[in-house]
Amino acid sequence: MAKEKKLPRHKSVYLLPNLLTTASLFIGFLGLTWAIKGDYASCALCILASCVFDGLDGKVARMTGTTSEFGVQLDSLADLVAFGVVPATMTYLWMLDGFGRLGLMAAFLFIACGALRLARFNVQAATSSKKHFVGLPIPGAACTLATLVLFTAYVPETYMETIVPTFTLGLVYVLSFFMVSTVRFYSFKEVSAFKAHPFSWIVTAVLVFSLVASRPKVLGFIIFLGYIISGPVYTLFLLSRGGKRLLRDSSKEELG
Repeated sequence: MAKEKKLPRHKSVYLLPNLLTTASLFIGFLGLTWAIKGDYASCALCILASCVFDGLDGKVARMTGTTSEFGVQLDSLADLVAFGVVPATMTYLWMLDGFGRLGLMAAFLFIACGALRLARFNVQAATSSKKHFVGLPIPGAACTLATLVLFTAYVPETYMETIVPTFTLGLVYVLSFFMVSTVRFYSFKEVSAFKAHPFSWIVTAVLVFSLVASRPKVLGFIIFLGYIISGPVYTLFLLSRGGKRLLRDSSKEELG
């Protein structure tokens, strides 16, 4: 029997992931204009919206089988703008300007570390584990700063002039370090756990969504901050214990 010929995909199918990436880039640029105008809350929402489109373009490309090297490079360039330049500019104009050169270097360091993180991810994407990211993903760092801006709506005015600027400066340096570090962060790409207990994960997702929807400005920042903390905890305790256990097992085998 003759093999069935695969029907060629329409050109629009190949354009769809790149259009979603371009939409993420446009929303990031829109947020940049709002940051320059001083509307930091709108800029923060644009960063979060860009993150949604950034997640969609990769999923659509994999579902339609239209992944390409061009799309990978375009996605990285869009991410550097939407999650590097925009949050760094927003944070500098919002809180870091008062620190002078220290604040300026913090904003630049965020962009530089984000670029290094994206370059390393592109090089190691084929060989790295899908279970976790090596270093904090730049969208996670950007969304942490974006949710911080929204979170400060509940912070008393007295703290906005004293504690919040210093906390923001330290957070930017910490996020920059985590992006270029070898700390492991869970990627949520492994579906085996979800397949093993689908009902439990659905119930958990509904509960988390309900909580976030009730107080999105407060819980959004807390969730991202918890994700930042989970990286060092996961690396230092779980992975280190697993590595020590493997070394003990291998040494026992050699002695035996």
